[in-house]
Amino acid sequence: MKSIFSILTILIFLSNINAQSIPRPEYPRPQFERTDWVNLNGEWTYTFDFGKSGLQHNFQKSTGFKDKIMVPFCPESKLSGLGYTDFIDAMWYQRSLTIPKAWDGKKYILHFGGVDYQSALYIDGVLVGRHFGGTVSFSYDITKFVTAGNTHNLVLSVIDDVRSKHQPAGKQCLALNSEGCNYTRTTGIWQTVWMEAVAQNGIKDCYVVPDLDNSKFSFQPQFYSVARGMKFKVKILDGNKVIAQQEIMAGDNIANSIAIPKAKTWSPESPFLYDVVYQVIDKNNIVTDEVKGYAGMRKIHIEGNKIFLNNQPIFLRFVLDQGFYQDGIWTAPTDAALKNDIQLSMDAGFNGARLHQKVFEERFHYWADKMGYLTWGESSSWGIDNNDIESARNMLSEWSEIVRRDRNYPSIIAWTPFNETDGGIQHNRMLSDAYALTKTIDPTRPVNEASGYFHVITDLYTSHNYEQNPDSLFKQLSPSKKGPVFINNKKQIAYGGQPYILDEYGGIKWVAGNAFAVNSWGYGDGPKTLDAFYDRLEKLTNVILSIENMSGYCYTQLTDVEQEQNGIYNYNRTKKFDMNRIKTIFSKQPASFLK
Repeated sequence: MKSIFSILTILIFLSNINAQSIPRPEYPRPQFERTDWVNLNGEWTYTFDFGKSGLQHNFQKSTGFKDKIMVPFCPESKLSGLGYTDFIDAMWYQRSLTIPKAWDGKKYILHFGGVDYQSALYIDGVLVGRHFGGTVSFSYDITKFVTAGNTHNLVLSVIDDVRSKHQPAGKQCLALNSEGCNYTRTTGIWQTVWMEAVAQNGIKDCYVVPDLDNSKFSFQPQFYSVARGMKFKVKILDGNKVIAQQEIMAGDNIANSIAIPKAKTWSPESPFLYDVVYQVIDKNNIVTDEVKGYAGMRKIHIEGNKIFLNNQPIFLRFVLDQGFYQDGIWTAPTDAALKNDIQLSMDAGFNGARLHQKVFEERFHYWADKMGYLTWGESSSWGIDNNDIESARNMLSEWSEIVRRDRNYPSIIAWTPFNETDGGIQHNRMLSDAYALTKTIDPTRPVNEASGYFHVITDLYTSHNYEQNPDSLFKQLSPSKKGPVFINNKKQIAYGGQPYILDEYGGIKWVAGNAFAVNSWGYGDGPKTLDAFYDRLEKLTNVILSIENMSGYCYTQLTDVEQEQNGIYNYNRTKKFDMNRIKTIFSKQPASFLK
């Protein structure tokens, strides 16, 4: 008996060592989890391809480049082992890929959490497929290219031309060095790469629609293939207890609608989540595929100029979160770092965040769901020519994938495809198309088609205002002869009574200790003392709370980012202020929401 315990102890130890040796070892898609999977993060080989001549050099057949990189961190980051911050228009990755023998007879799906921007996958020198879009996840069925029990050669090529103005880049700087609102670039793989085994008729995806008023969930599955006699079963659990379940004949997008007795709602005050188990059952009544996930019963809708969460009006006390990290750039160093960012925001008094100019990884949304943290999903729309048709095509294609990937997360309560656009005929068309596309894919959430500056069609009327004088801000935001709301561009559509939100304000500069960069900045003239900072912050926020038709705000920003030093926290997530005073300010509610 003693020897058995010793063996178990050694196995557990070795398992922990192995997990710690792989960066970002956690399952990357917590809403759709299978047991048979392999994390492919870790050491890969790579080479830059500045001449974009890799195919002529037969790089697709390479069995190993001379240099090494730590995946999933981009080459610009310190965590990748490189820290190379000049432009990288093209590069190649390589690693071996072993297919477990136990997976024989199943499909083998290779997933990429994020690769910026254009990529092509080769296995043993054969092209598997291409993907366009730097911020969204994608996958390949590699079953026909590999054999269970064998080791194969995986090569990934990447093209990332942020200076083309044809691809969304977000806050990646188009100049050599970071400046203004733009920071260090991200090239290539920047999220987890992983592989899983799936049954031939396995579940590919499932769209979950909560129906609070009728106390139901609707589950709309898609399968890798559908066989005659195949059934789709959903179990819903509260803890360890199955509280509802239903089995129907399987078909793509055929909804399984399940009533939930005494439904518990998801909200910031009580972020309750039901566990969900999806099963595929064949004609012989054998379970051939099983996926675990979760769902939140919550409703978001608009009545007049108010936003309602679970049929109760809610005031949004948001912060701008750009999701940059000193050591990982776009990639959080650990899963705990994602959770910590949410906790820091909540500790500062915010009830949510506008996820700004970046598509956050699914693990962030998972923690937001678990912790009751509201968010707006946004794209990395900056960097494109707003009046160019190729840019529009690239943007809309990627945006459709973003919405489909993330529409099941209850913490996301609105979509914002664009930020600070500036007009033009093709631009107007692009905004209208983005709005319609979003509503088609997800009709359950409001859409703010362009945050600030220029609205064409929108459910939320948003503006940006960085006025630092509270009296001047009050005059600008107050209803007047010029109109009922402050607008950034007179050419945009008139205000139509939607919820009105100042979704960028503040940005007050304060440097704690030494400045991060010689070109550090914040909006306006920075206060001279800490007391002056607190006074300005509170008065600016009080102005917003005093505007009767205001439905929320978004303060700029959660942390400093490189040269932009206007965060509530330092870039390394350490404190800059007395957080009790900060939380007191951002926890305030307008008088109309206290009734």
